[in-house]
Amino acid sequence: MTPQQKRIAFIGLGAMGYPMAGHLARAGHAVTVYNRTPARALAWQNEYRGTVANTPAEAASGQDAVMLCVGNDDDVLSVTTSDIGALQTLPAGALLIDHTTTSEALATSLSRTARQTGVRFLDAPVSGGQVGAVTGALTVMVGADESDFRDAVPLIECYAKCVRHMGAPGSGQLTKMVNQICIAGLVQGLAEGIHFAEKAGLDASRAIEVISQGAAQSWQMDNRASTMIAGEFDFGFAVDWMRKDLGIVINAARAANVEVPVTELVDGFYADVQAMGGNRWDTSSLIQRLRARQSER
Repeated sequence: MTPQQKRIAFIGLGAMGYPMAGHLARAGHAVTVYNRTPARALAWQNEYRGTVANTPAEAASGQDAVMLCVGNDDDVLSVTTSDIGALQTLPAGALLIDHTTTSEALATSLSRTARQTGVRFLDAPVSGGQVGAVTGALTVMVGADESDFRDAVPLIECYAKCVRHMGAPGSGQLTKMVNQICIAGLVQGLAEGIHFAEKAGLDASRAIEVISQGAAQSWQMDNRASTMIAGEFDFGFAVDWMRKDLGIVINAARAANVEVPVTELVDGFYADVQAMGGNRWDTSSLIQRLRARQSER
């Protein structure tokens, strides 16, 4: 390997982690993967020719860096601090980069635990969804020491278009909370606008096309309006995961005595979507709630 090529483990090969690990392999890094479901890891190996490990500890042994992209706080702890976790074998000086969206408390606690073993920790949640992961165009918000951030940037840029240092460990997760607060309001507003256009007798597609040229334009409008109109909701980030994220936001806001009334309202709307059976629909499915309520009137 050249000095630029690293030994990397990637833990968690879901909709996001699978292509992210693939970008690292394509960039020439020696990638070892671990996934809770072995068949997923074997599929990745067949596609990218990396190595499959049987445990997170085995994956982390001798690596320069370990990336995580798993489900929630408990999952992160399971693959890092348990008896078979990555911190059991990850060498001192290595980077532990957590792309999972977690609580700030988990990030700051894990940073302290990693530091005790000499491992350098970064909380680095991502935005951009499955499409961003596949195309290598994610936005990554990082909480870490400045020098650790600089060392991690060349690796993260394998699958990101924007990488920003937000401050000390935990700052990345706080920034991701801001991201989810903004998205919740945007998606609900877009759902209401499309639904109103439909019921007012407009051609919803034409209405969205024209307003997208003005102040109402957003990423959600550009990428999800047409699929919302078509009733298609299989585009990555699931309602179940959004509710997990919004729960983190709401708990953090209450702890800080900060009001997030729109976020709380939209979280309740997502609960209604879950009750409709939309747990695995993507987050733009808020419009289905409006359509269902309309049909009941």
